[in-house]
Amino acid sequence: MTTVPASDSPARRLRKGTPRPRARGAGGQHRAGPFALATLILVSVASLFPLYWTLVAASSDGHRVIATPPPLVPGGNLFHNIGYVWEHAGARGMGVALLNSTLVAGTVALSTVAFSVLAGFAFAKLRFPGRGALLALVVSTMAVPAQVSIVPLFILMKHLGLGNQLGALILPTLVTAFGVFFMRQYLTQALPTELLEAARVDGANSLRVVWHVVVPVARPAMAVLGMLTFVQSWNDFLWPIIAMNGAINPTVQVALAGLGTGWSTDWSIITAGALVGTLPLLLVFTVFGRQIVGGITQGALKG
Repeated sequence: MTTVPASDSPARRLRKGTPRPRARGAGGQHRAGPFALATLILVSVASLFPLYWTLVAASSDGHRVIATPPPLVPGGNLFHNIGYVWEHAGARGMGVALLNSTLVAGTVALSTVAFSVLAGFAFAKLRFPGRGALLALVVSTMAVPAQVSIVPLFILMKHLGLGNQLGALILPTLVTAFGVFFMRQYLTQALPTELLEAARVDGANSLRVVWHVVVPVARPAMAVLGMLTFVQSWNDFLWPIIAMNGAINPTVQVALAGLGTGWSTDWSIITAGALVGTLPLLLVFTVFGRQIVGGITQGALKG
């Protein structure tokens, strides 16, 4: 056994004023080296450059955007171009399109998360006849291209009286096979069976088990699924332009498609519309990103 000399003891070093060894960082983490910092900066710049270029093009005029070499500094037409987009994107303006897309994407995201948690929990932790076959049937629907179901889905919406209404965009996507499979895989690994048994012993019914046990555990996955579903619904173009009358009740993508029509294409106006249509997505990423990090950190601390 190695003995520490008295002259080298921690107490003696403290009395002498010898500084203690520096910690590696907050939480004992290693400090990033120059190469890691340079790599992170390079990746961040490359990731943000398309958004920056959209801002540059949206603040320029039509001739400056297509000039050679292209501009790299924002111009002074940003608010003029956004005002034009706000008034001329679709027959009723960009405000109506943003409201429609927000209602559709928000409703679809909430319903998909809610139904996927319930179905994922059932497939992951409940035992019932035909569970494997039913899960296989649900997963197999992911292999069917969306274009195959457009015609029968359009006929169905017409028979239900949802033609040219937002319900035609919401009803077919209230829940997705990907969401069910995603939550099933997550809850299989993250939700201990002992925790469910303890809740049952305490007298909790199925609804209380889901609300007080399953939902807190599944919160990080719910945030991821909600974010992905919102973005997918927001960016959907094919089904809204078929099911809706874009001149009367457009979504953001349908309204932006109308900006490119005419004898000549003004790319500054189109990029201004793309910038306006991207801002809600950035807000969603900010909100759900914090939820994801907070959920993961909470799970790590509890573990």
